[in-house]
Amino acid sequence: MNWFEAIILGLIQGVTEFLPVSSSGHLELGKHLFGIDSESNFYFTIAVHGATVLSTITVFRKDILALLKGFFRFRMNEETIYLIKIAISMIPVGLAGVFLKDALENMFNGNMTALGIQFLITAILLFLTLLVKKGDKPISYLDSFIIGIAQAVAVVPAISRSGATIATGLILGNRKDEIARFSFLMVLVPVIGANLLEVTSKGKHQDFAGTGVITLGFISAFIAGYFACKWMVELVKRSKMIWFAIYCTVIGIISILLG
Repeated sequence: MNWFEAIILGLIQGVTEFLPVSSSGHLELGKHLFGIDSESNFYFTIAVHGATVLSTITVFRKDILALLKGFFRFRMNEETIYLIKIAISMIPVGLAGVFLKDALENMFNGNMTALGIQFLITAILLFLTLLVKKGDKPISYLDSFIIGIAQAVAVVPAISRSGATIATGLILGNRKDEIARFSFLMVLVPVIGANLLEVTSKGKHQDFAGTGVITLGFISAFIAGYFACKWMVELVKRSKMIWFAIYCTVIGIISILLG
């Protein structure tokens, strides 16, 4: 991987991590087009995912600090209840990671036809949000678990995590601004945990892409992710999902043709 490819793939990861179009699917598609072997760029993939986690923390830093302050008062307040809901949402993806780890890893094999079908599933989820009426109910404990199931399903390459979780929340009738915030905060611990697990379990067996390449990818992913995260929150409030649904349909068809 050269510096140009690192910047482009970093930008792809940063933008698509928060937009409902699947960052993993786009990374797989980008690597396919560049002819890049995923296994030989293991640390690059970890780095750009870490960059988007950092951009999420940066955008929601006030929310995160408020939640932590409330939690460490050690009482059942609004912040503690919210963090319990976040914890509930992580149960399905945690179970998927434990029991389906090998099967999920095998899906990241550059199969463009499978990737295209998954993009089309994302498109269907986004189209469904156009059929539901605007909801105004807060996220309940049950809603948290159902949204968590959507996140677990979205661990496959081209089903968008943000698309699946936000669409599920909207279908359940949750408030638009609340589901966007919840969707981005609920992923922090699972992504950090998954990356640490990957590094400790198989990182020593992987080739190192190079400090310069990884740094460029990290920086471009962080900058793109920061602005994409802020933009996506506003888009959810205005329910502008139709264009992403159309985009996923087009990119899904292209991926199938490439396959």
